[in-house]
Amino acid sequence: MVEERAVKPAPFDYAAPASVGEAVALLDDPDRDSTVLAGGQSLLPMLNMRLARPDLVVDIGRIPDIAGISERDGALVFGTMATKGAVERSALVRRRQPLLHAATQLVGHPQIRNRGTVGGSMAQADPVAEYPAVAVATDAWMHTVGPRGERTIRASEFFVTYLTTALEQGELLVEVGVPALPEGTGWAFTELSRRHGDFAMAGTAVTVRLDADACFSDVRIVVFGVGPVPTRMATAEEILRGYRPDTDLYRRAGDAVRDAIDDPLADIHASGEYRRHLAGVLTERGIADAVARATPQIEGS
Repeated sequence: MVEERAVKPAPFDYAAPASVGEAVALLDDPDRDSTVLAGGQSLLPMLNMRLARPDLVVDIGRIPDIAGISERDGALVFGTMATKGAVERSALVRRRQPLLHAATQLVGHPQIRNRGTVGGSMAQADPVAEYPAVAVATDAWMHTVGPRGERTIRASEFFVTYLTTALEQGELLVEVGVPALPEGTGWAFTELSRRHGDFAMAGTAVTVRLDADACFSDVRIVVFGVGPVPTRMATAEEILRGYRPDTDLYRRAGDAVRDAIDDPLADIHASGEYRRHLAGVLTERGIADAVARATPQIEGS
């Protein structure tokens, strides 16, 4: 007998607020389990498979002025409803934040990027998603509005665990700020998936800065897809800092990444041990690619 599976969501109420304030009021109702609908690329499948059963779906797609892309105080600022397709097509993003641009091109397929949103990806907090990894690597911030006012949360504190963020009851993510990469920064975003468009089995986001002696100064290595949240690899970063680029250093950094992963995710797509090994390999590749893009900093410049 073939097992029957739900392909329609359980009943729920629907609301399409016209302002952030109205959306917050709807989300703050303690008597209803509510969820936000942004692009719907994660939520709608979960509703159809009845993995999510909210009492109320709050569609924020009609709220004006939360879909723009701009630059402010050295950061690119994305309204929560800015689509990944808009990010991919943005000349500003390509020029000022190439790490985010490269990550965007690895998200699903064009149809998904044209619907999926920046804020939706951050709020979903899927450990195999590209955007949270970029957020942690760049020290991005999330600006929220809730019943108790506004607050700004750093990416390192925003992603709590698997599919869980620091958003509180009634809070709505309205803006995401991603610092622009300083001139001369080398970067690399690497991942491996079974097929083009699939979720990654593991991935890395790397940025490096080289000083006037061509030694590593600032290094950031973030691994995703192997644990509940994207994680900076402090020990691997320290191995590189202060030394000139060298393939032996890259190998040692990759080994440090493997050693730092205690309990890697495992599923039908890849074992935990394979993901751990892959994280180390991608770290080595990512460092090499980032170094190739870096320009040594000239003193006094």
